[in-house]
Order: sequence, then C-alpha cells, then structure tokens
Amino acid sequence: MDLLSRILYDMVYHTTPILLCVLGGLFAYKAGVLNIALEGMMLAGSFIAVFVALQTQNTFLIYLSALLVCAVIGLIFAYLAVNKKGNVIIIGLAINMLVPAIASFILQFMGVPNLTAKWVNPVNFRFDIPLIKDIPYLGPILSGHPLGTYIGLIMIFVASVVLYKTRFGIYTRVIGESPNAATSLGIQANKYATWAILIGALCSAVAGLNLSFERLGIFTNGMTAGRGFIAIAAIYCGKGKPVQSALYALIFGLARSLAINLSVFAGSISALFDIIPYLLMIAILAVNSAYEIRNFRMRTYW
Repeated sequence: MDLLSRILYDMVYHTTPILLCVLGGLFAYKAGVLNIALEGMMLAGSFIAVFVALQTQNTFLIYLSALLVCAVIGLIFAYLAVNKKGNVIIIGLAINMLVPAIASFILQFMGVPNLTAKWVNPVNFRFDIPLIKDIPYLGPILSGHPLGTYIGLIMIFVASVVLYKTRFGIYTRVIGESPNAATSLGIQANKYATWAILIGALCSAVAGLNLSFERLGIFTNGMTAGRGFIAIAAIYCGKGKPVQSALYALIFGLARSLAINLSVFAGSISALFDIIPYLLMIAILAVNSAYEIRNFRMRTYW
C-alpha cells in the first residue's frame, strides 16, 4: 500500500507543472493561437525563480520576478504572432531555443553547472489542507503539496467558469471559432488573443516556480524536459476543454510517477522507464488522430 500511495502522491506532484501549462495554454488555443512557447516560458520561470532566490532570499520577489519575466515573454509572443501575424510555430520554437541558450550563457558566466538555493527547504512550501489531511488514504495523496499544486487544481474550476460563463471567455472562443464573425460584432480580436496568451504565460510561470523553486530550490538547464509540449498534446486531446484536458495531464503525470517509482526495482535498465511518458504521449496522439480521421470520414460519407 505504501508503494501505491507513493505512486498516487507523485502522480499529483508530477501532474502539477503540466496541468498549469495546460490550463493556461488552452486560453490561447480557444483564441485560435497555438502557444508553442509554453516550454520556453516554463523554463524561464524556473530559471528566474532560483536566480532571484540566490540573490534576495525573498519569497515575494521570487514569485513576482517569475511572473513578470514570463509576462514579458508572453507579450513578445503575442506581439509577433497576433499583431504582426507571424508564424506561431517559428516564433514559439525561437523562444524555446532562446531561453535555454540565455540560461546556459548565464550559468557559464557564473561558472556553475546549475543554480542551487541552499536556503530553500521544500518542506516549508508544502501545505497541509485542514480536514482533507485527516481522511484515510486520500489525505496523504491530496495534502502536503506546494502552493502551485493547489493553484493548478483551483484553475480547473476557474478556467471552466471563465471560458464558458464570462464575456471574456465567450469572446475568446468566438475569435478562435470564427474570426470574421468576431470582427463583424466589433470584438477586438487582437486584444482578447493577447490576454489569452498572457494568461498562458502567467500559468507557465507558476509551473516553472513549482518545478524548480517549490520542489528543491534547484535549476538545471533543460529541466522542463518537454513538459510544455506534453501540455500542448493534452490540450489537443482534450479538445481545449478544461476538465478533459486536465484528465490527460493527469494521465501523463501518472505515467511519470510510474516511471520513477518502478525504475527503483528495474536495476540497470531503470533509465528506460524515463521514456514511458513520451511513449504514452505518442500513443494517445496516434489514437486520438485515428479517431478524428474516422469521424471525419463518417461525416463525409453521410
């Protein structure tokens, strides 16, 4: 039972950064913009969080700096992709390559392989939820996580309400589904698309904070390890719907948890378990694509 509890706890733990990117990225997806730069934004948030932690040891400034840096990157992405009508794939990939390059340059300039904020104690960033923590079996799984985890869980509800119950969400979806209709209604498409991208950037900042600062206070270049792209896959498979996309994020988190916990018993081949989440992503995308093609053919036939 200890192994099962550990796997489920780690599932929530590893789902968090993916879930935050999913819930932020689906706003841009609904606005008709594929935010490929989620990976770079998350890495930027991870880097700046630990860098500021080394300089200030001020938790407020750490969170604020990560949010501001990712917001700037989001605005740059929005300006080039939305205002200047640039290719979102090229712009996103450029950001994804530029961020680790800048981080690598700074690490080399400082003469260190990674950044470590030794004063950070991960235990201090874990919160026990009253009442829930005392529930047998379920309490140890849902309680005792960093702030970013609970922000991600709350964001599932918030994203659902904002997208389907508010004017901003309705306008954002109209822009993505029918830009011409949005223009005819007098909706400022660029404005709403920019805000949608900015929401994704801020959520990516929290994901980066969770990945580096809230966990160990350590930054290693490339530590996002494709989580931003996994988030895009979850958004695509979930059709941009918050709950469905969050479930796919949870599946990827479970795959990561299984890979880590089962590798303990695998001996010399333990490294092979690291590919489980990525193989799962490919398999889910393949099945989802096949299902879409089948439905398209059936609609065409009838």
